Amino acid sequence: MSEEKKTKINSYLSFKLGNEEFAAHASKVLNILEMTNITVVPKSPEYMKGVINLRGTVLPVIDTRIKFGMSPTEYTSNTCIIVLDILIDGESLQVGALVDGVQAVLEIEKEHIMPAPSIGSKYRSEFIKGVANINENFVMILDMDAIFSSDDLSTLVESASETKNIDEMEKVG
Repeated sequence: MSEEKKTKINSYLSFKLGNEEFAAHASKVLNILEMTNITVVPKSPEYMKGVINLRGTVLPVIDTRIKFGMSPTEYTSNTCIIVLDILIDGESLQVGALVDGVQAVLEIEKEHIMPAPSIGSKYRSEFIKGVANINENFVMILDMDAIFSSDDLSTLVESASETKNIDEMEKVG
């Protein structure tokens, strides 16, 4: 599907981080996984929880709460991993994002998305595309590509590939 067609889709996956509700464009969401064992990667950034094996590939998993300056995720029965397709410098990369719980798939027309507030927001405004009022609750629409800078992703990719090399060495050894 072309990038143009993807952006015409009005579906968003909403999820909770603490008491706040956020949403990611459906074209960015590849999968929703139940919580699984995450392999810690030494010397990785604080927000990177580690990696998981996703159908034979190494998937870096980040703690979205830490990335947003919140307290670390406390695992509950609702905690899950959203597998995202992030586009950085024209390259597609898959990343797992820990969230407190998936809420719903929302249909939000572009004209119902208000600009992100520039003052008073405790989240970095470059991450937020806008805000939608859904059933009297504000849902922050995220720019998933902007959340991960090139530096962040290169760190994630390096960490993931180092872990993959370790796994391969363990299999050989």
